[in-house]
Parts: sequence; C-alpha cells; structure tokens
Amino acid sequence: MANLTEPSVQPRTSELTHTPADFAPPGSPPADFTPVGLQQHFNGKGVSAPRRWPTTGGFNVWGNTFPAEGLPTGGGDAEVACIPFRFPVDDSAAGAPDNLRCRGQSVDVPPGEYQWIHVLAAAERRTEDEAVLHYADGSTRREWLRISDFWPETDQRFGELLAFRTRYLMYPRHSQHNMVPSIWLQRVPVTAPGTVTAVELPDNPAIHIFAITLETRRTVAA
Repeated sequence: MANLTEPSVQPRTSELTHTPADFAPPGSPPADFTPVGLQQHFNGKGVSAPRRWPTTGGFNVWGNTFPAEGLPTGGGDAEVACIPFRFPVDDSAAGAPDNLRCRGQSVDVPPGEYQWIHVLAAAERRTEDEAVLHYADGSTRREWLRISDFWPETDQRFGELLAFRTRYLMYPRHSQHNMVPSIWLQRVPVTAPGTVTAVELPDNPAIHIFAITLETRRTVAA
C-alpha cells in the first residue's frame, strides 16, 4: 500500500565506506581528477522535488524518480569516495533535465592521458554496453560500461560502489517509503595509452549518467 505523505525521516545520502585507495594497488601514485560538465547533454528527468504532485519527467516507464532532498543537487561539486563530481543542479520545480540518458552521445573531454573514467549512474535494469574512447590521433578504443539497477534494494552486479541511496522512491502522484533506489559509482578503464579527447556513449537508453570525472595518475619522480 503506497503512502501518500512524505517520510518524516531525513534522507540518507552517501553510504560509501570505500575510497579510491580500494581501486588502486598499494604504492600507486596519487591521482588528479577532472570533472566533466554534462549539462548540455542532459536529456532525462530522474529527480523530483518532494511534495509537488504530479512529478515531472520519469526515470523509467512508470515515471519513478529520485527525491531531490536525498541527493546533492546543489549544482556544485559533490565528493563521492574522495572523487569530485559535478552533480546536476536541482531544478526539479522547473522540470529541467538532470541526467544523460545514453543515446550514442559523444562527450568532449579536456584532452588528457587518463587512466579511469568514473561515473555516477544508474540503470533501469542492470545493463552493460560498450563506450568508445576517441583519441587525438584519430584512433578509437571500445571499453565496457556496466551499470547496476537503480531499483530499490537491488544489489550491485558489476563491482560498483554505492554512491547514493535515498529513503524513498517517487511515483508520479505518491511516494513509496519502503523502496530505496540507488545511484552507483562505477569506473571504466582507459586501457590504451594516448590522449583521450572524447567519450562516445552507447545507444542504450536504459543507462542514465548523472556525472563523469576523469582520473589521471601523477608521475612520481624516482
């Protein structure tokens, strides 16, 4: 039975207990991070303001959305597992898009020799597809982008870390308090050396990306 009022508990945001040290072997050099602006590519509405019915947009075919109060939607930098991200601005009332639904977009990035592409993302069901990395010399490289289901109480399937889990799930005309959806922290390796200039995302609308950050390992002098 759906509850038609908002929960009295405060939203639970980041529950991460890991840091980038869990990703890197002992003795790895420190990392530099480059958050990527995605706003011009946003084409999905997955976050709703609480207590405003009906909600606008929808993460999936049922019109579910994440409650804005459970996410860092202030429009500034959000840090997850010590990795800085440029999280979407909360413009729920205006119905502005807040995530990138993958439809084969090419996202230009500052040219650099990166090791990892970190993403804050969720899928309408657990999904894996290929992204294409574009290099300055004209070459390309395919890498797997694997994202677990956002659906409440669904565990990660691809080794991600939990980034955010809100206290309840929004429907177009009510909120479901016993359902807690998730956004995941996933990473894509850059396995071929060279200067990356763009990331071409898969044509797979089940994958929703909220933020991307690129990682470069610093060179340590001997």
